[in-house]
Amino acid sequence: MHRAGFVNIVGNPNVGKSTLSNLLVGEKLSIITNKSQTTRHRIMGIVNGDDYQIVFSDTPGVLKPKFKLQESMLDYSTGALVDADVLLYVTDVIESPTKNQDFLDKVAREKIPILLVINKIDLLAGQAELEALVERWKTLLPTAEIFPTSALHNFNVDNLMTRIKELLPESPPYFGKDALTDRNSRFFVTEIIREKILMLYDKEVPYATQVIVEKFDESDTAIHIMAVIYVERETQKAIIIGHQGKKIKRVGIEARKDIEKFFEKRVFLEMFVKVERDWRNQEKQLRQFGYIE
Repeated sequence: MHRAGFVNIVGNPNVGKSTLSNLLVGEKLSIITNKSQTTRHRIMGIVNGDDYQIVFSDTPGVLKPKFKLQESMLDYSTGALVDADVLLYVTDVIESPTKNQDFLDKVAREKIPILLVINKIDLLAGQAELEALVERWKTLLPTAEIFPTSALHNFNVDNLMTRIKELLPESPPYFGKDALTDRNSRFFVTEIIREKILMLYDKEVPYATQVIVEKFDESDTAIHIMAVIYVERETQKAIIIGHQGKKIKRVGIEARKDIEKFFEKRVFLEMFVKVERDWRNQEKQLRQFGYIE
């Protein structure tokens, strides 16, 4: 008997969805920073065993959209409720349980198995706090099975994975048994560069950037990459480049290290910065950048 299914990971920003997703998949497919709205796409990670295949989907954090880009991100999250065989709703010990109540109500109406992951329990003072939080969540998602975890410390993740396997429906695999993700190499290059931008710049600048790989030439021993960083204003372009190009050079150095680690090859990376005004609200640009099909 072979089991296979789609396990979709949803929740609010900054609760640790991507950290948990990477742990479950066993590879760093989703970028991780301490800033909210890090994940913009729905990213699949595929875990294969002899008698099972789990297709995990990491999704953007649920938020109230201010830009067309964020509307697209919210579509990924709400769409994840439609095609899941198992739903992982991730929260943590910091956020209010009723944050984004509308989305939580949609989750509560789902008939599929729901696993509620309470992340970051290492931040609690004691067992009594955890028990009170669990009781609160039982009233909000009464059909959910609750898994207190710490993704940062890999606590209780193995038990969560065991339960996911038990809940998978009987099915042949949906992807080849050697598949890891549905995304191509260029996508992961853009995400690595964007991760460095999120880490190295402040305020609105990282959120106004989009990275596109225009050239990806791979040989047996090396990869030549040319990437363009799009921003919305000339002032943002100046900030990204920095005085005498020092800031963008640092982005390039840090990104190249991770790209080489990801592909296990030598990497030559060129980066340029262009202005595409108000791209987060332009449907044509969002379609070009892969946010709208």
